[in-house]
Amino acid sequence: MSSYLRTLTRRFSTVKPQSNPFPPPNISALPWLGPTRKGVEKPRVVVLGTGWAACRLMKDIDTKIYDVVCVSPRNHMVFTPLLASTCVGTLEFRSIAEPIANIQPAISTSPGSYFFLAKCSSVDPASHTISCETELHGTTEKGARLDSQKFKVAYDKLVVASGAQATTFGIPGVEKHAIFLREVGHAQEIRRKLLLNLMLSDIPGISVEEKKRLLHCVVIGGGPTGVEFSGELSDFIIRDVRQRYSHVKDNIHVTLIEASEILSSFDVSLRQYATNHLTKSGVHLICGIVKDVHEKKIILNDGTEVPYGLLVWSTGVGPSPFIKSLPFPKSLGGRIGVDDWLRVPSEQDIFSIGDCSGFLESTGKSVLPALAQVAERQGKYLASQLNKIGRASGGHANSTADVNLGAPFVYKHLGSMATVGRYKALVDLRQNKNEKGLSIAGFVSWFIWRSAYLTRVVSWRNRFYVAINWATTLVFGRDISRI
Repeated sequence: MSSYLRTLTRRFSTVKPQSNPFPPPNISALPWLGPTRKGVEKPRVVVLGTGWAACRLMKDIDTKIYDVVCVSPRNHMVFTPLLASTCVGTLEFRSIAEPIANIQPAISTSPGSYFFLAKCSSVDPASHTISCETELHGTTEKGARLDSQKFKVAYDKLVVASGAQATTFGIPGVEKHAIFLREVGHAQEIRRKLLLNLMLSDIPGISVEEKKRLLHCVVIGGGPTGVEFSGELSDFIIRDVRQRYSHVKDNIHVTLIEASEILSSFDVSLRQYATNHLTKSGVHLICGIVKDVHEKKIILNDGTEVPYGLLVWSTGVGPSPFIKSLPFPKSLGGRIGVDDWLRVPSEQDIFSIGDCSGFLESTGKSVLPALAQVAERQGKYLASQLNKIGRASGGHANSTADVNLGAPFVYKHLGSMATVGRYKALVDLRQNKNEKGLSIAGFVSWFIWRSAYLTRVVSWRNRFYVAINWATTLVFGRDISRI
């Protein structure tokens, strides 16, 4: 028996260990990410971003002509006009998040179209490639290590539509202590923080001063996002908090701080209506500039200290570090400079749309505002241009020179809308603030606001979700569960 065991041991000791039958894929080695072959493969459009501009472009692009590769750190589009409503439970988060595969099904079904959950780190126009890195790095909750993966993608046409980031104006403490309101994750954080402060303020032993601080919600920025969030929050306090948190109902307050005047792009009469309505709803309006942000208080430029439990920052947007790093000409404000046809004129086959782009001074046009309707209109226009280029056999790299692009992009403003809470809203249908036009406020405007946005939600599924959420909130009130 012992000799048999020795023989068996020697036999197995000479066997080489088997390699992993399921090795991790080497993304950089995938053949379909290399340059496309003219006459054999469809040209490839690479889109950076999943915002309004990128998603409208992907929705309208002709996938019989092009393969579409989308690179973005999120796999969904956010219907931003309704984002403030999710912070207080009027809508659920899923109702305003549209999966990219629903917007452009070819990404899931076509063999040459893909979505990559990653960030673009650099662009090489000479080789028509982009360098990317996945967001998967660090450790999971159970301690498993996640390594980021770097890879490259060759493009025939590149569309930079990676959006912008919140502007902090270099004020100390903003990045660390304030919460922005641009993504679903921001809205989730605001909702959790708001409900946590409500519950903490009801614990025995908490001083009156600490209760007032915990329940003081401060909003920085009087643009449409800041005003809409303040209105939603005041409505939440009046309709829900005072009924379900009766012990602390007298301590919760909302303060809106703006450097000049709220809703500066709206008609004067609408601005005055919004000011009066928010004041009647309990929102305290302060005209001031934030100088410093601390963990529990902010300091204004006149030395006033404002304690807070929740701080929401909504002061506009600016170019991201990625946009700043690209070696392309810039427009005023640091955005990627584009010509009348939304092309980056210094590079072949590169376009830019949305909040990250702006007209060059040489075009004689002003930089368009960072609005959803601007981005969507640019996405629709560029998709039609790319489809035209593709039909004229100019879809592959360095093949666009002889294609007539037709009329340049022209933006016409359709008007602005904003809700101020308690079934009231503003509708300003002027093309710009220097012209005259229809401006209405009140319940009728609120009905128009809801109807317009319900029809603009991308899919029928999400329209149904939004309508059901609104009906449920009307009948049963908002959900105050902290999950």
